[in-house]
Amino acid sequence: MSIRNAAKALIIKDNKILLNKCINTTGFAMDGIYANEVYYDLPGGGQKQYETLEEAIMRECAEETGYNVAPDRLAALYEEIYMDTEARKKYPDYSHKIFFVFICHLLNEERKALTEKDIDQIESEWVDIRDIANIKLQPKTVKINLPLILSAESPVFLGSKRIE
Repeated sequence: MSIRNAAKALIIKDNKILLNKCINTTGFAMDGIYANEVYYDLPGGGQKQYETLEEAIMRECAEETGYNVAPDRLAALYEEIYMDTEARKKYPDYSHKIFFVFICHLLNEERKALTEKDIDQIESEWVDIRDIANIKLQPKTVKINLPLILSAESPVFLGSKRIE
C-alpha cells in the first residue's frame, strides 16, 4: 500500500460547478455512500510519478470532463484513510489518499470527447452551486466546507479522516 496524491479541481462558471456524476458499482462503501448510490465527485485523480500536481490536474480534467483547464491556486488539502481491511486488500492504491484541491478555470469553451472516465463515473455535468446541499458530493468535507474553500485567500486544511 502507498499513499496516493490526488489532484482535484473546482471549476466554476456562471454559478455552476463542473462535477463528475458517478454511481457506486464497486460496492466499496465510501464516506456515507453505498452500493448503487449516485454521487458526485470533483474532477481529477491520481498524480503519476514525475508529474507535477498542476500537470496531473490538467491531464485528469481533460480525460474525465473533455475540458482543458488550468489551475489558479491550491485551495484545500485533505487526507482520507480507509480502515476496512477488505477494501484495503481490494483497492490498495485508493485506501490512503491526500487530496490537493485546486481552483481552476477553463482555457476555452471547447469540450472534447472523454478519454478516460474515473472509477464509477457516468458523465460530467455542470451543477448549480445552490444545489450542492442536495447532492452527495465526495469527499464530504469538501461539500461541507465549499463556501470557506472558495472564499479563503490561502489554502484550507480540511483535516484527516479515518473511514470505517
